[in-house]
Amino acid sequence: MRSSRRSITDLILHLHPRSVPFSTLRFTLSWGLGGMAVTLTGLLFLTGILLLLVYQPSTNSAYSSVLTLTREVPFGLWVRNIHYWSANLLVAVALLHLLRVILTGAFGPGRRLNWIIGLALLVLLLAANFTGYLLPWDQLAYWAVTICTSMLGYIPLCGEWLQALFRGGSEIGPSTLANFFVLHVAFIPGSLFILMLWHFWLVRRAGGLVQAEQGRAERAPTVPDLVMREAAVGLTLVALVLLLAMVWNAPLQEQANPGMSPNPAKAPWYFQGFQELLLHIHPVYAVFVWPLLGGVILLAIPFWRGSSLPSGVWFGSERGRVAAIWTAVAGIIATFGVILLDTLVLSSDAVAANTLITRGLAPTAVLFVLAVGLYALMVRKLRYTRAEAVMAGLLLAMVVLSVCTVVGVWFRGQGMHLVMPWAQGAM
Repeated sequence: MRSSRRSITDLILHLHPRSVPFSTLRFTLSWGLGGMAVTLTGLLFLTGILLLLVYQPSTNSAYSSVLTLTREVPFGLWVRNIHYWSANLLVAVALLHLLRVILTGAFGPGRRLNWIIGLALLVLLLAANFTGYLLPWDQLAYWAVTICTSMLGYIPLCGEWLQALFRGGSEIGPSTLANFFVLHVAFIPGSLFILMLWHFWLVRRAGGLVQAEQGRAERAPTVPDLVMREAAVGLTLVALVLLLAMVWNAPLQEQANPGMSPNPAKAPWYFQGFQELLLHIHPVYAVFVWPLLGGVILLAIPFWRGSSLPSGVWFGSERGRVAAIWTAVAGIIATFGVILLDTLVLSSDAVAANTLITRGLAPTAVLFVLAVGLYALMVRKLRYTRAEAVMAGLLLAMVVLSVCTVVGVWFRGQGMHLVMPWAQGAM
């Protein structure tokens, strides 16, 4: 008994330092988001294995095997619901974790590699959700994947090749399901496991979570002080997922029918921000240029000297907190305003002519000028630090994408027209 307990302790200490500063035990420093991500990943692995006992990855039997699972297998519906809610909550938790890292300056010197690995993990989590989305082979999944893979066709030079690669041909069919199944159950989980271990080991090497105190801070033993807190957060989250799985079922529509498109046909919620952008800017910019620029900026930010906030201090300072609040409020109002303006006023044939310029190059140039102007205003006129200006810019980008996602999920009805959420069923 003692040897097994020691083995568990040794395993924990491979991923954690032996002791951590007392200040990092404060729940509001990290909100336990990293531990939540690990817990949800564990639930996905466990329920995924159980689902594989019934699921059959072919277009002829995938849908019927899901029906068998939910109607005939004891607790099968509950297991599928747990898998569904764990996957969706994991995306939300990962995005909140990214935001927490930005707002507490946890990507500065000594943590730059871990920032890059974290971005890779986020991409893999989105890929895991997306590849799993098709597996039930129902109308919702089929047309969502059709929309998302169609977006790849707008990428210059290699778009059609990428589209055919993911689909396994020109259309969504048996090869697509086979490709997504292999990626979902083999390649992506293996990559996630390796990168997650690396991610946590780098946190351990950096001395744990970022802290505000410098020098020799008072420390607490990882076992049991930190482990007990992590266990409490993890068990609470598991209880929440189990409750959600009992109350709300994972969606399952009719079997996939390539000849009957639903109206509206929407991408999964975590891609609906980009689908909303497609309604307002040229597809090449929505699918390729803007995401590429965003990815390059995220990868480069840690290497820009002075771009990270003081470690372990939310928003860097009280002044930074005020800047973040005003940035978020302004971003929400401005994004809703631009969407309404473009939908009600600017979306005409005359304005939309030559869309590659009016709907691509021009908005990109305007955004660039605004970004440079706002940065100069904050740093030179208002005397904010570079880190606070960078924090405000990254926060603004996340707010804009979040608003686009909200509009796409709840305010787009038939024909992707703007409607109030409660009026969508009447259209």
